Amino acid sequence: MTSTDQGRRAVRPTRQRRAVAAALAGFDDFRSAQEIHDLISQQGDSVGLATVYRTLSALADAGEVDMLRNEDGEAIWRSCSDAHHHHLVCRTCGATVEVEGPAVERWTNAIASEHGFADISHTLEIFGTCPACR
Repeated sequence: MTSTDQGRRAVRPTRQRRAVAAALAGFDDFRSAQEIHDLISQQGDSVGLATVYRTLSALADAGEVDMLRNEDGEAIWRSCSDAHHHHLVCRTCGATVEVEGPAVERWTNAIASEHGFADISHTLEIFGTCPACR
């Protein structure tokens, strides 16, 4: 999503950014920058690993991809829907499900209100083992 409506800066579509976006479109789970770089190389495109990192960071800042840290602290990325959501991620195979959490939204708003906080934001990622990996 390129979302200048929501105050996010659009990302200029360079050759490298198009290659990263194409790689991201090729899977529906979270992947590391190294995995994305490897896929780009396998597809015959020449983009340096540092460029992949910078591009992923810019795309995340622009709201075009989601970034989270796995349980080992490694940054991983995925193209996601535009709507606010959370992720259920298999710690074994990386399978990912986008989930909405009305109870989470109510809880975060209640906690913030209880402590006098305003203009809040939050992230929630749930890691587990999917049925195929159990």
